[in-house]
Amino acid sequence: MRVGEGTVVAPGPGEVRLNVAYCGICGTDTHIYHGAMDKRVKMPQVIGHEASATVAEVGEGVTGFAPGDAVVVRPLDNRLETPADRGHSHICKNLKFIGIDSPGAFQNSWTVPAFTLHKAPVGTDLKLAALCEPLAVACHDVTRAGLKPGELAVVMGGGPIGMLVALVAREAGAQVVLSEVNPFRLKLASELGIEAVHPGETDLVALCAEKSGGSGADVVFEVSGAKAAAASMTDLLAIRGRIVVVAIYPQPVEINLFHFFWKEIQMLGARVYEPADYEKALRLIADKALPLEKLITFVKPLTELPQAFRELDENPNAMKVLIDCRAQA
Repeated sequence: MRVGEGTVVAPGPGEVRLNVAYCGICGTDTHIYHGAMDKRVKMPQVIGHEASATVAEVGEGVTGFAPGDAVVVRPLDNRLETPADRGHSHICKNLKFIGIDSPGAFQNSWTVPAFTLHKAPVGTDLKLAALCEPLAVACHDVTRAGLKPGELAVVMGGGPIGMLVALVAREAGAQVVLSEVNPFRLKLASELGIEAVHPGETDLVALCAEKSGGSGADVVFEVSGAKAAAASMTDLLAIRGRIVVVAIYPQPVEINLFHFFWKEIQMLGARVYEPADYEKALRLIADKALPLEKLITFVKPLTELPQAFRELDENPNAMKVLIDCRAQA
């Protein structure tokens, strides 16, 4: 990875050029950094997609945005959508992810389709707004669960997305238990006011029964990607409980299908986000409804992007790392 001179791309019809403020480093970015996505990412490529920005220029035909507007980018390009996708634009078969399949946000100036933009409420902290993309993932997961106030939700995995899912679920009025093995993440969750337990030290099935009058959990969010979590998640659920699979499992894993029959369990997939999820995430950020600043591990200038990736490799406890992409004087 290297940092060098870029080119300002004037916005064409339907496009907007942005002055990028901050961009978070996502787990996908680290996979790209380690070469795990070489078959998909065409090098050289500017990556990054968890961005906040201000509008610099608008192209022909763009309405609703003006220079100076604070915005975030929903980095999904669905222009190859077909009727076979049934209107599910966020997961259409030929979806292109901006920052992976096309140039991303680790640059001062970034030109994107106007339909990807969401205007941030006036006064929104652009540093926190850079967390909108992963927060929108969590909002989508909670929406997919149909989570109701008072329900018991177990979040399996306390990484950045798991922690955000737990915060959004709690904000929605649920009782939340986070299951995590990493001591640092357990401590952080407790500092955020989330009940967090080590599954090797706490009987999760008994804990869920205790908290629900013997019923079990209403929802399990599987965010860990661990085979053991997938094998045990059905044990935690009440009758007609729901599982939301957030983690990406590249290979098949064992799941107890008997429980699906016996308890009429539902299992739901959750992938990226829809526009409404972005709007909800922006409201939560603008209202300071969640302690998001505590999830930011460090901020580095764009010139130190390669160093930031190296430090992430060396620090398994890092949560969210932001890159300050603003042009330096």
